[in-house]
Formats: sequence, structure tokens, C-alpha cells
Amino acid sequence: MASYDLVVIGTGPGGYVCAIRAAQLGMKVAVVEKNATLGGTCLNVGCMPSKALLHASEMFEEAGHSFAKMGVSVPAPKLDLPAMMNFKQQGIDGNVKGVEFLMKKNKIDVLKGTGKILGAGKVEVSGDGKSETVETKNIVIATGSDIARLKGIEIDEKRIVSSTGALSLEKVPEKLLIIGAGVIGLELGSVWRRLGAEVMVVEFLDRILPGMDGEVAKQFQRMLEKQGFVFKLGTKVTAVDTSGKTLQAKVEPAAGGAGETIEADVVLVCIGRVPYTEGLGLKEAGVALDNRGRVEIDAHFSTSVKGIYAIGDVVAGPMLAHKAEDEGVACAEIIAGQAGHVNYDVIPGVVYTTPEVSSVGKTEEDLKQAGIAYTVGKFPFTANGRSKVNQTTDGFVKVLADAKTDRVLGVHIVGIEAGEMIHEACVLMEFGGSAEDLARTCHAHPTRSEAIKEAALAVAKRAIHM
Repeated sequence: MASYDLVVIGTGPGGYVCAIRAAQLGMKVAVVEKNATLGGTCLNVGCMPSKALLHASEMFEEAGHSFAKMGVSVPAPKLDLPAMMNFKQQGIDGNVKGVEFLMKKNKIDVLKGTGKILGAGKVEVSGDGKSETVETKNIVIATGSDIARLKGIEIDEKRIVSSTGALSLEKVPEKLLIIGAGVIGLELGSVWRRLGAEVMVVEFLDRILPGMDGEVAKQFQRMLEKQGFVFKLGTKVTAVDTSGKTLQAKVEPAAGGAGETIEADVVLVCIGRVPYTEGLGLKEAGVALDNRGRVEIDAHFSTSVKGIYAIGDVVAGPMLAHKAEDEGVACAEIIAGQAGHVNYDVIPGVVYTTPEVSSVGKTEEDLKQAGIAYTVGKFPFTANGRSKVNQTTDGFVKVLADAKTDRVLGVHIVGIEAGEMIHEACVLMEFGGSAEDLARTCHAHPTRSEAIKEAALAVAKRAIHM
């Protein structure tokens, strides 16, 4: 029977990163993966392929609508969807092979099959009609999450699709109905809207992007509506009739009232994700779950069973690849006797639409609810030189600082490349920096990032270019 210091179940961003860090710290490590390729949802059917399609569809739209005003004359672009899907697949293959290479480089054994915990120190791996049991001093559960389903609406990944099916449609739908106005729905809606679909988004809540800063969400909704999105907020989908040539979705107000029927070629269900623990044998092994099906852990990622840990989407917290990665590193370091740590107050979030939305730290709603006195500094990209000359002036930067100490508590950005710009705020916040620190840091000119400096200046009502 093979014996290891650590067996990690799942090779998504949390799992494979945890395995690598453990190997760096001198442990003998194995990973267990039930799918044909490594990398989990993120690399295969999530973050990475969606970014490929977002980029390709953005280029398609730019060529069709923006080149001429810059003096670049090209014929009207023609969509070759199979070639675009091939571009996406090349990206997936490159990333997946990269993870395989990292496993070999770090001498990590890859055990193909479904992992089941038989108790502390034992993992059964089953696949291809055979199974083996391996012994290990430590186990990390990194099995990630699965799509959340709507009762009574069957996902066939052809006409009623999850995010997985929406990444591989064989043709552009004339009418796309999206259930859920979260990050995934808006990103995938952006792809197919740019490629020619009419996009309607139905959301149960009375706002888009739940959890994001309210002002940011409102302004961003207006931008998406200008792009052609139609939103039905405070509305729920109760059924989808698949019997006809087109789908007939029955919707009604969330608060109750008269319903209506919406016709669509494709319905995308993206109402969130749920922890994936199927077949892991957690109950039998004595691993406790909370009331939402997540693995319960303490501050050191330990479950209710000694020697068994859990990280990523399968535990509480934002379901983000980078949160899982940081937890993977911290967990490996704790197992090795070091002081691994994750600062949950400084985990950025990004919506990869055009423009992008990014945020880190507290929203205004969070601060009001907590009764924290705060000051706000805002700066629009309409007043930023680089954005003006590039004619990409949608959006703004908002800095929230503690009214007493000036410590930055949250930063929110809507604009081109917002996802790249958020990180200076993350670094500042990791070091407990103030709006004054940010305002006095020299920023290169002309850059969009100058808007962050100006927003920090605006906290003390002394922005220069506004």
C-alpha cells in the first residue's frame, strides 16, 4: 500500500497549489483527480475558458464597432464560431498541460479516479473498474463546487445550460435568457450578446451582482443596458416548457403576482454554486458539514477529524479560485508546522465584462451595517487623461476609508482593466495603509491607475483633476 505525507483530493486551483506548496516543504504528496484532466472547474469549464471567449468576443466587437473611429478600416468581421471555440480549447489545453508539468516537476503522484475517505489516514481511489487504497498522514479535501440547480428545470447542456454548456454552444442563440444576475451570468451574457444574441437576465433580487457595492452595481447595470442587456429584477423563473421549437419560460414577480411567458432559444441557469462532496464518504468518516453542505473547519483548516483538512469552494467563504489558492498554501504550511494564514478582509473580486468591475474589502452597505464611520473618495474615468484619449471613459474608482484613522477599508472600480488595477489597493490594505498613503504615492502618467490616486485624494476632498 502506497504511503504519503499528504493526499489532496481534487486538483483545482486550491488542490494543485496546496500539493505544490506541500512538496516544496519536503512532503511526499499525491493528488486524486476523477476527471480526465487536471485543473478542476476553473481551468477546464470555468474561469479560464470563459476568459478566452470574453477576449475573443471583445475583439470581434471592437473590429465591428470601434476600429473605424480610430482610423482603422477593415471589412465587417465574420464570426467563425468553431474557430473561436478552438481558440478557447487551445487555452484550456495549455493550462492543463502546465499543471501536469508542475506535478511532475514537484514529484507529486497523480492518482486517477474518485477519492473516498475511509477514515483518518486512508483514501480509496476508484476508477476504470479497479480501486486502490493509499495511506497518508494528512488529507486535504479540495473538491470544489458544482452548479446550483433550479427545482423543476432540467439542465440538458444543449438548450437549458449551465455555465459549462454556455461555454460550448454550437451556434449563437437568437434569444438567450439568463437566470441569475451574478458574475457568471453577466460574463457569459456578455460573450453571447457581443456575438449577436438578444440577452435578457432574470434575477430574483432587486439588484444585480449581490454582495458588490450598491452604487457600483447600479451604474454597471446602466452600462450593460446601453450594451443591449435587458434586466427583469425582483423576478423568478417558475418553469421552462421545452416541448416546442423554442423554449417558453414562465416568470413572475418574486413577491408574487401576475406572470408572463418569455421565449428563448437557450436558457442559462446560473444561480450560484454548491459545495461538491458527493461520494467522499464524509459522513461515514465523521467529517462534519454545516447546514449549507459545506465542510466545517477551524481557523487552521482542520475538520472535525484529526489529520483531515478542507479548503476552497467546499468550505465557507467566497467561491473564488484565488481564495482557494491562498488557503491551499496556508493549509500546506500549517501541516508542515509553519504559520500559514489567509487575510479574508483582502480578497479581491472581479467581473470580467467590458468594462470590468473589481472590488476589495468592505462595501458602503457593509460599513453602514457595522456602524463604522467612513469617508468616500470617488473619481470618474471621464476625468482621467489616458481614458479620455482612448475613448474608454465608462466608470469610476471609489475609495472607502475609516473616518477616524484614514485606513482604507474598501476599494471599488468600474472601468477598462479594473481587474488589473485593484491590486495596488490590495497591497496597500495588506499593510494597513491609509488613503493619504495612496494619495501620496507617485503614479505613472498617463495611466488609468492615476484614477485610484485621484480617488484617494478625493477622500480628503483634494482631487486635482476634478
